[in-house]
Amino acid sequence: MNSFSRLAVFVSLASLFPLNAYAADSKGTVEVVHWWTSGGEKAAVDVLKAQVEKDGFTWKDGAVAGGGGATAMTVLKSRAVAGNPPGMAQIKGPDIQEWASTGLLDTDVLKSVAQSEKWDGLLDKKISDTVKYEGDYVAVPVNIHRVNWLWINPDVFKKAGIENPPATLEEFYAAGDKLKAAGFIPLAHGGQPWQDSTVFEAVVLSVMGVDGYKKALVELDNDTLTGPQMVKALTELKKVATYMDPDGKGQDWNLEAAKVINGKAGMQIMGDWAKSEWTAAKKVAGKDYQCVAFPGTDKAFTYNIDSLAVFKQKDPGTAAGQQDIAKVALGEDFQKVFSINKGSIPVRNDMLNDMGKYGFDACAQTAAKDFLADANSGGLQPSMAHNMATTLAVQGAFFDVVTNFINDPNADPADTAKKLGAAVKSAK
Repeated sequence: MNSFSRLAVFVSLASLFPLNAYAADSKGTVEVVHWWTSGGEKAAVDVLKAQVEKDGFTWKDGAVAGGGGATAMTVLKSRAVAGNPPGMAQIKGPDIQEWASTGLLDTDVLKSVAQSEKWDGLLDKKISDTVKYEGDYVAVPVNIHRVNWLWINPDVFKKAGIENPPATLEEFYAAGDKLKAAGFIPLAHGGQPWQDSTVFEAVVLSVMGVDGYKKALVELDNDTLTGPQMVKALTELKKVATYMDPDGKGQDWNLEAAKVINGKAGMQIMGDWAKSEWTAAKKVAGKDYQCVAFPGTDKAFTYNIDSLAVFKQKDPGTAAGQQDIAKVALGEDFQKVFSINKGSIPVRNDMLNDMGKYGFDACAQTAAKDFLADANSGGLQPSMAHNMATTLAVQGAFFDVVTNFINDPNADPADTAKKLGAAVKSAK
């Protein structure tokens, strides 16, 4: 059963139960389900919570840790089945459209805010289309993450005798060999499926280029998924995996990031939410750490947009709270503070065009510059590993095949490419 069908079942069950209305205080209470739970992420979401409560609303926190959001989605679906959805929930990419198609998301509550705050003029069309359903906003875009980053501890590189960040896969392997020889973990990596696929899509982008990435991971073209370029990408992925942390299996990403921060590892392939951990550790971009595009992907930007979807609620106080959260979330002040804490960049084009004015660091300024350039060149592409390119069902097919491939020393790239095509076709 695909993702859409599962949601349809949830809605049919939910129709048996009345929507829950939370008891409001003087202005209104909004429960928000999300998975911003690491140190840096919690600091970021606490900023939003504080501002909303300053405005007189109660923020009921529904943080759910683990699984790159998979656990939170399980909780959310259970709540939907019980007829008890939260006021807002962190949902991303095509899943926003699927939730909206079930009728559970509110297509009216954001209209006045979006119009008065001129969201259509503030947002890149790729962003606004992601959070709209049939022309109406059903979610609030909070920030933009670049996924195809490589994080480097320059002190570790220096100790291993590495002069420059790797710009090609060959240089990446050479750096990995030197790190190993010097007694460091070359690549900090937690062996969870979503982390495996984060590395996979970076390698696909490096080997196959933007057009190949788009055909394989966005358009799901079977010939591209099973073709010689994918076989080459999987061959390179197998080599990249030989540099991964041998003790990383099952580890959360932030625990692996800490190994780079603390000088135990040299590199990590991770989206720029990883920067929130460096920030929380009071490290300075360009001095204590370096951020570069994964080798071979400097002309591309795989993106992950955090969004808060609005669910239908009967209580008018909750609706007012939803509107307040939406207004605060897209305001300049919050966009600045949240992204600095989270490691991301703002969704507002006016801010992306003048990042220095807002005090963003070198990594964020580079990300904003590349986002705007790649939006015009076609290099801006949704991340498959982070719910932006396809449904959860198809994403799950990728996760299964890629993780099995990485963990099976005898797995054959050509055979795996065929399995990938078959799995994706079945999950569509």
